[in-house]
Amino acid sequence: MKKIVKLTLTLTLILTLFAGCGANKKESTIKVGASVTPHAEILNVAKEILAEKGITLEVVEFTDYVQPNTNVESGDLDANYFQHVQYLEQFNNDNGTHIVSVAAIHYEPFGIFPGKTSSIDELKDGAVISVPNDGTNEARALMLLEAQGLIKLKDTADFTATILDIAENPKNLVIKEIEAAQLTLSLQDVDMAVINGNYAIQAGLNATTDALAIEDKDSDVIKNNYTNILCVKEGNENNPAIQELVKALKSEKVKNFMLEKYNGAVVPMF
Repeated sequence: MKKIVKLTLTLTLILTLFAGCGANKKESTIKVGASVTPHAEILNVAKEILAEKGITLEVVEFTDYVQPNTNVESGDLDANYFQHVQYLEQFNNDNGTHIVSVAAIHYEPFGIFPGKTSSIDELKDGAVISVPNDGTNEARALMLLEAQGLIKLKDTADFTATILDIAENPKNLVIKEIEAAQLTLSLQDVDMAVINGNYAIQAGLNATTDALAIEDKDSDVIKNNYTNILCVKEGNENNPAIQELVKALKSEKVKNFMLEKYNGAVVPMF
């Protein structure tokens, strides 16, 4: 009888150890949502680094700017990597979410790309320029158009500006607000488009070589507001696996990948 009890206890201990190993394995797996380019591509480089530390990184790709945040808020994702500082702040304000940045990773220059008109000087009266319609990115596009002298915004305009905040429009430009993901797809139908960096890259465009004008990447306004960030739900900032992901994303391996792969369209911010 004692042997049976001893054997039972031994088996129980072994099963407990196996269960513990399974739990640990689960804890070392993180799921991160990202835009297809360049974020998912960058994460896949970091994935190799994390694997060496026993951490499994699952990258979930999204083609919109809403689901990555709602999925982090709900707990379906451990983190996301697709947005800049201003977009996150506006999203939290509009949706009552509690998402925070844990690291600033890179910056993508916004650019004005030619469609039916090949240069800014050739823009005719009533020309059509498309801009992203999502919150802070529309304001960002309008500020770039203003920097080129095409429009003038009201003095009260801020990072949430829309076409209603245009004070002067000497060329009577038609500013067409459309979903960011559609900007490259409809480029041939407009005179020009102000396109988000990730969607430009996805379409094979590079703001530093293909755009007619880009933002000043050395501007403090740009650095402080439009750097792309790794985000988690508030309270998860100190998750050990997330902290290891931050280290991986800020590694020399990832930096070199950005510099070599994107030729200036993605600028490391570390």
